[in-house]
Amino acid sequence: MLIIFVTLSANPSIEQVIPSCLCDVGVDENTIIDVLVKRSNAQRQQIKASYQKASGKPLETALKSALNGELEDVVLALLKTPAQYDAQQLKLAMKGLGTDEDTLIEILASRTNKEIKEIKKVYKEEYKKELENDIKSDTGGDFRNALLSLCKATRNEDTMVNQELADSDARALYEAGEKRKGTDCSVFIDILTTRSASQLRQVFEKYSKYSKVDVTKAIDLELKGDIENCLTAVVKCAGSNAFYVLDKHIFKANISYWTHQGIPYLFLSIFYLMNTSQF
Repeated sequence: MLIIFVTLSANPSIEQVIPSCLCDVGVDENTIIDVLVKRSNAQRQQIKASYQKASGKPLETALKSALNGELEDVVLALLKTPAQYDAQQLKLAMKGLGTDEDTLIEILASRTNKEIKEIKKVYKEEYKKELENDIKSDTGGDFRNALLSLCKATRNEDTMVNQELADSDARALYEAGEKRKGTDCSVFIDILTTRSASQLRQVFEKYSKYSKVDVTKAIDLELKGDIENCLTAVVKCAGSNAFYVLDKHIFKANISYWTHQGIPYLFLSIFYLMNTSQF
């Protein structure tokens, strides 16, 4: 049995969410999609709560029995809070043999302190493990250090810019990379994972005083592999979290990102941005 919902207004209260039809044979997939994608995440949580109260069982249980394939994956993902979804993706990225470094980078580089703290809380509740401990077990070296620094969720989020600090940081990055033989990656990690986005943008501007290339190119020249990808993502997110995700999933149209563990990741990334008001 499947209950499909309609609402009486664009911003329904729980009381306004009502069962529209019961289907014992066949599933109205179009209605399910129409209802869920036109609601904010908060409204979808209200729909879940309303269903649980009325039926005594989770909405996800009913949908699992009625749907299958990628549609089931998408619908179930949309019923999660952003933190629940991110925690799940982080767990999947470190499950079994191999590690999905791209997912670790995307989530930890683009989320706010508050979002990361909520992700860590949900991760511990769901999987009975600390996110940091799993990262330590699945990654290594400078890449692990960068992820753990991001995972602390202590980035300065002040919008005020300290010009003197920006110049000092720009010089420190240059001296830790291009100016010397070998690279002191710890300096890059410390600055790029702790300064505010507005502060970093000024650092990048000041960097031109010391180098003929921009910071992104400097990272490309000095670092390789996962740590390069991670810090490059941090630099892009300092410009715009939303456009970082869009650039990765839409503008480049890289087919490898269209599905992730069976979930159409492009579709869900768009909804993450919509539901967290990052546009």
